[in-house]
Amino acid sequence: MDLSNLTPAEGATHADRRKGRGAGSGTGGHSSTKGTKGQKSRSGSHKLPLWFEGGQMPLYRRLPKYGFTSPFRQENHIVNVGRLAIMIADGRLDAGDEITPETLAGAGAVRKPERVKILGDGEIDEALDVSAHAFSDSAKEKIEAAGGSTTVL
Repeated sequence: MDLSNLTPAEGATHADRRKGRGAGSGTGGHSSTKGTKGQKSRSGSHKLPLWFEGGQMPLYRRLPKYGFTSPFRQENHIVNVGRLAIMIADGRLDAGDEITPETLAGAGAVRKPERVKILGDGEIDEALDVSAHAFSDSAKEKIEAAGGSTTVL
């Protein structure tokens, strides 16, 4: 016995069905076992890309392409603690008065007093009473360490 004598076991193999060889072939004749009509019954046309959705507007065309704009965005006008110190040194703000978004707008620190956030960049020595819509943690620490107070509007 050698490799040239080996054969598959009885019943392990069968002849392939020859589709599209007429009515006498035993495979349905006119439709070659592919059903009737439609894209998958045509010759060579049923290989479609995975993202094809049958003519429906595809997902990659339904989605927006240039980012997302939140309708709930709130834009802050920012003022740093160091800027407050400079404005007090210049005399545009008074250290004894309460600093509000309106006084910051009047001094030219922000354009509009709508939503002002105080950030902690810079140093401050004066005790200030600052009212704003938001404070960063570092700004709150620096203002309170200098003896001032913060009020969230």
